[in-house]
Amino acid sequence: MKKINKTYNPDVLNCIANLSNDEVFTPPALANKMLDTLPQSLFSNPDVKFLDPFCKSGVFLREIVKRLNRGLASQMPDVEERINHILKKQVYGIAITELTSLLSRRTVYCSKVANGPQSVANFTDTDGNIYYKPMQHTWVGGKCKYCGASQSVYERTDDAETYAYNFIHVENFNQIFNMKFDVIIGNPPYQLNDGGNGASAVPIYHLFVEKAIKLNPKYACFIIPARWYAGGKGLDTFRNMMLNNSHISHLVDFSNSSDCFCGVNIAGGICYFLWNKNFQGDCYVTNVKNNEFGTPTKRSLSEYSVFVRDNDAVEIIRKVKSVSPKFLDDIVFSRNCFCLPSDEHGNETLGELELFSSGGLSFINKSMITDKQNILDKYKVIITYAMSGGNKPGKDGKYQIISSLKVLRPFQVCTETFLVLQAFDNEKSAYNMCSYVQTKFFRMLLLQALSSIHITKNTFQFVPLQDFSHPWTDKMLYEKYKLDDKEIDFIESMIKPME
Repeated sequence: MKKINKTYNPDVLNCIANLSNDEVFTPPALANKMLDTLPQSLFSNPDVKFLDPFCKSGVFLREIVKRLNRGLASQMPDVEERINHILKKQVYGIAITELTSLLSRRTVYCSKVANGPQSVANFTDTDGNIYYKPMQHTWVGGKCKYCGASQSVYERTDDAETYAYNFIHVENFNQIFNMKFDVIIGNPPYQLNDGGNGASAVPIYHLFVEKAIKLNPKYACFIIPARWYAGGKGLDTFRNMMLNNSHISHLVDFSNSSDCFCGVNIAGGICYFLWNKNFQGDCYVTNVKNNEFGTPTKRSLSEYSVFVRDNDAVEIIRKVKSVSPKFLDDIVFSRNCFCLPSDEHGNETLGELELFSSGGLSFINKSMITDKQNILDKYKVIITYAMSGGNKPGKDGKYQIISSLKVLRPFQVCTETFLVLQAFDNEKSAYNMCSYVQTKFFRMLLLQALSSIHITKNTFQFVPLQDFSHPWTDKMLYEKYKLDDKEIDFIESMIKPME
C-alpha cells in the first residue's frame, strides 16, 4: 500500500476567498515581503508598537507577532510572558468590518473573542487590541464628508454593514488608541461605489494612506492600486503628494495584479511602498514581472509629471527626450471632438454624414454634431478611448493597448468612444501616422503614462511627434533613438504585434 504523506499543512490564510476586488486579502508571503522592507532590528525591540488600521484576515499582525516572538526570545525567555507582552503591548489593529474583526482576532489570538478560553493572551475584554465599532457615514450634500461615499448607495440601518471604516471616520484618532505608533502597515480598502453609471466607483485607499502619514509614525508601509501613478479620478492631489514625497525609500511595482493577488484583476496593477520618517532622497524602485523581482533602481519619483513604473522604460524615455522636442500630447485632440455621446448609434440608412460608433458604421445629420476643432473635412486618425485588455497583459504577458485604429475620411465623424489623434489634409499622411501607431515603440511609450483603461490626451506625453511624410517601422525608430539591444528586447517582450 502506498504510504500517505501526512506532513502537508497549508496556511489557512492562503485559502480564504477575497471579499471583493476592492477588499482583497493579502497572502502571507506578500505580507512578509512588505515586512522585509522594514529595519529588522524593530523586531528585537520590546517597546516598538505596530498598527494595522485596516485588518481583514489579520495576516500582517500574525506575521509581526512571529517576528517579534523570535526577536525577543533572548530578552524574554518565558514563552507565555513573551507572547502576552507582544499581544498586549506591541501589536494593534483596526478591523474594517465586524466579520473581519472576528477573523483577525481568531488569526492573532486563536479566538474570535480576545478573552475567550482559547485565547493565547490574557485580555479582560472581548476586543483585545483589535478594535471595531459600527459607524455611520456623516452626510453632507449627499456624500460622506470623510470618505465621499454616496448617500443613495450607503445610507443604511444600524443593523447593516455601512462600510464607514473606523480609521478614516473619526476626527480624533485617540478615540481608538491613545498612543503613538512606530510602524503602520497594511492593505486598505480600494474603492466605493459612487452611485454613477455602471460600475462607477470612487477610490478611497489614498485616504487611509494620508491619515496614516498624518499620525507621524517612524515607518508606514502599504499595498495599494497603482492608478495613482498618473492621477485621475480623485487622485491628482495624492499623486502630487506621493511623487514629491522624499520620505518614500522603497517602491515595489506589480504591473500585473495577479502576480501578487492570485485571481484578482486590478487595472493598472498594484504597488507597495515604504515611507520612512527619517529618510530623504531618491527611491529604490523594483519591478515585479511573472513573480520575479527585478533589480532595484534608485531614482526620483518626481522626474516626470506621472510616475513611470518600468525602470527600463525610464532610460528609453530619456533617450527619446534628448532627440525629440515635441510630443503627441500637444497634438492629440481632447475627447469627444464632435460632441456625440458613446450611446449615439445614428441611423442605419439616412443621414448626411457617416458615423463610427461602438455599434459600427451608420449615418447622422450634420446638425447633430459640433465641429469644435474644424476637422470635419480632414482625414482623421482615431483609436478607441478604452485600451485593449483593460490595462492588463494577456496570457503571454504582453500588451496590445490599442484595439481599434481607423482613418476617417472627410465628412466621417465618430462618437466619444473614439479619440482623434491627428487630422490631415491628405490621406497618405494619415496612413503614415497609422503605421507609427502600430509600432511597438509607439505603444510602449503610450503605456508608460496609462494607469487605468482610459487613453486620454495626457497619456501621449512620452510619445514623440514624427514626420508623417513617410511610413514608420520599429526598426527605423530604434535606429533614430539609438536604442541598444537590451532596450529593444524590453519593448519586444512587452508589446504584442498590432492586430
